[in-house]
Amino acid sequence: MDWMQGMSNAIDFMEAYLLEPIDVDAIARQAGSSTFHFMRMFNMLTGFTVGEYIRNRRLTLAGSELALSDAKVIDVALKYGYETHESFTKAFRQFHGITPSAARKLSAPLKSIGKLSVQVTLKGAKVMNYKFVEKDAFTVVGKKISVSSVNGENFKIIPEFCCQCGQDGTFDLLGKMCADDMGIMGICANMKDERFDYYSAVTYQGGAIPQGMETLEIPKLTWAVFEAVGPIPDAIQDVWKRIFSEWFPSSGYEHAEGPELEVYECGDMSKPDYKSYVWIPVKRV
Repeated sequence: MDWMQGMSNAIDFMEAYLLEPIDVDAIARQAGSSTFHFMRMFNMLTGFTVGEYIRNRRLTLAGSELALSDAKVIDVALKYGYETHESFTKAFRQFHGITPSAARKLSAPLKSIGKLSVQVTLKGAKVMNYKFVEKDAFTVVGKKISVSSVNGENFKIIPEFCCQCGQDGTFDLLGKMCADDMGIMGICANMKDERFDYYSAVTYQGGAIPQGMETLEIPKLTWAVFEAVGPIPDAIQDVWKRIFSEWFPSSGYEHAEGPELEVYECGDMSKPDYKSYVWIPVKRV
């Protein structure tokens, strides 16, 4: 099964069972991939987590039903997976900006997320520079925060965290601790559902762990390492998008379960020739 057909099957499966409890493992099987790979691909390509997409589709349909029928709010809540009036009202307000009762009014403003579709887009060929690296297990040490990927919160929180690390001396301390060519890394780890941990870290060389920092074990993995050339953050964000939209679908590899790394060279990050790298753990399909 090719990637496009697999993704289309998964979307159709979610839509068919939208009113029932849906197991992510079952969705991934429709796509012909591992659960971890499917969840990362889906999030990177759509901007939604799997759970967020399903939730938004349900709330879209619930809004239409309330506006066009006389069904009781609690009946609609139960139909779309909410056990109480209160939990449904909270989710409904967060999505639509109004209460379920207000949705019944004429000309009430509602929001809609349509069913996803898979389309082919032809673009001019652009070279991606990458290599495979076999790396033994190693340990990193650094400062950590836990973030959510719902509504793109991570894209706001992580830059703020990095700015804070620059202001409070964390990056200066990590720079002094750095003793290998991995440099200071940005690490996404412990990915589960809609949350993950983000570390600003360096390879741990032993000794006392500074206050406010902790260690993370990185297992032995095969990594696909992609080069990004240009100012941060635009250059590395563009490479992230292309890895999931261009490289993975045609590579014969999928995302192995493990952390993702961003590795930064020393130098001026605003220069057009500045180099950074994305490390993705991979395995053969």
